[in-house]
Amino acid sequence: MSAVTIRTIQPADNPALAVIIRNALTEFGANKPGTVYYDATTDALYELFRQPGSIYYVAEADGTLIGGAGIFPSPGLPADTCELVKMYLTPVARGKGIGKTLIEKALQFASETGYRKVYIETMPELSKAMSVYEKFGFKYLDGPLGNTGHFSCAIWMLKEL
Repeated sequence: MSAVTIRTIQPADNPALAVIIRNALTEFGANKPGTVYYDATTDALYELFRQPGSIYYVAEADGTLIGGAGIFPSPGLPADTCELVKMYLTPVARGKGIGKTLIEKALQFASETGYRKVYIETMPELSKAMSVYEKFGFKYLDGPLGNTGHFSCAIWMLKEL
């Protein structure tokens, strides 16, 4: 894989990102109701991330998208809290530090935008991701924050910036 470019999402990225997200969820057996697999917004991420206080970064190598991660002011969260969302990589992109770079950029944006806390919802099927979040200082919560509608997510984490 050649050099990886990290940039903000563009309208033409929507179809490839939807495939990356749904393929990753399918790969890990997490393609079930109550996840982003079934969210209509998964097919329109560029439009979703036009909302103030949000951003979505994509990773690209050799002109092909290989992953992404975003920050979003999810419904029902406190004003000082955003959510790290839609953090997915293709199999070829994993284990190379690309996810770490995406998370670092997302957390930097959150801090610069004035957020004090970053929330994550995930699933036991995505346990590899949880160990990455732990390294970034995310702590486990006893229950969900906000109202994301992702009722299949049974693991909740929060990081103070």
